[in-house]
Amino acid sequence: MAKKRPGVVDGRRVAIVDGLRTPFAKSGTAFKDVTTLGLAQAVVTELLNRSGVDGGLIDRVVYGSVVQDVSSPNLAREIVLSCNMPDTVDAFSVSRACATSTQSFVDGAQAILLGEADIVLTGGADSLSRPPVMFSDEFVDVMMKAQSAKDPMSRVKALAALRPKDLAPHPPAIADRSTGGSMGDSAEKMARMNGISRAAQDEYAFRSHQKAVEAWDKGIYTDEVMAFPVPPRYTTVVERDNIPRADSTLEKLSTLKPVFDRRYGTVTAGNASPLTDGASALLLMEEKTAERLGFVPKAFLRSYGFAAVDPNWQLLIGPAFASPIALDRAELTMDEIDVVDIHEAFSAQMLSIIQAFGSGEFARTYLGRKKAIGEIPAEKLNLYGGSISLGHPFGATGARQLLTMANELYRRDSGTALITQCAAGGLGAAVVLER
Repeated sequence: MAKKRPGVVDGRRVAIVDGLRTPFAKSGTAFKDVTTLGLAQAVVTELLNRSGVDGGLIDRVVYGSVVQDVSSPNLAREIVLSCNMPDTVDAFSVSRACATSTQSFVDGAQAILLGEADIVLTGGADSLSRPPVMFSDEFVDVMMKAQSAKDPMSRVKALAALRPKDLAPHPPAIADRSTGGSMGDSAEKMARMNGISRAAQDEYAFRSHQKAVEAWDKGIYTDEVMAFPVPPRYTTVVERDNIPRADSTLEKLSTLKPVFDRRYGTVTAGNASPLTDGASALLLMEEKTAERLGFVPKAFLRSYGFAAVDPNWQLLIGPAFASPIALDRAELTMDEIDVVDIHEAFSAQMLSIIQAFGSGEFARTYLGRKKAIGEIPAEKLNLYGGSISLGHPFGATGARQLLTMANELYRRDSGTALITQCAAGGLGAAVVLER
């Protein structure tokens, strides 16, 4: 009996044949008036146009967001109904915090591997400029009573119960419900637990910006990022991410004040990923389908893995747990991985994960493994910047990483890539691609 190959099920193999993303823009700037659905519609429409794939051939759309718009809760279905695809195309939405579009990718890949689909469109989007704003329970109760009132006088009586304090909106908070703390609080905790200095965090962030600026200058992102005409007038066209800082210096970074622990902290706006608006999408095909339709795969799925830890411990350490699962399933060691892309939520989180990968003690204590996952050589890691410098629209980041690494393997015409993210709730996600 022939040995089963990783990434192949019953002779079926998943290829990334194309992908695209919008520019990523700091929230409150270029895309401040664009909804999550508007960002998603734009990138999917442009991807279909560029790839030339007939929308009628798509079997399924799997798409997601983290900060969900209550007016379009099934984002994937809204995309189908507004993006040159037949109404008969199946669609569902997912959410796995910062690993949302990795989850959409895996769900799409599973459908292909199981023979349920041959072509799947996946991805994710988020607008942090336009988050839903909540109101008090008292305000909601009054409005529900007014809405269900049977006559005008009953409606007036219900509304009369409102008090000025009930009208105060509750702005959204980027926090983890289980811990009660923000992501930044968790990054501060990891910095203290793992001995990550402020200087090391600033140095990492500085290099991330350097890499992103260099990548844009070299044309790495030219074909990955669409030009985005901003509605409603469409006279302004955004062509590049507006977060990478060519003028960033260690001196400037060192002057920034801590944000989360103002007295003793080390996490600043400069060594953390900013709130960001953007969208990304991937086009997946079964290998033989791609060949039949004339598409050249950029990379193939070899394996994936998910993991979870107690969020009260190290909330953002998930990649150190998900990655060895994906590597084992791929039947690869870290030494056999050519490029690594880790989501940069914070410098403190990144440096903690890098430390965990190279630690035998961490492996023995927390993973039940005899030796470390493996050191990550600097020349293999986050080649073209990361979330600190490019931005982090929560739902779009995983697909952004997968697209860049698929294109990198295509340029090299060989190799393997490990892509991984931490996510709120103590979650971790990892994917291994190959060519």
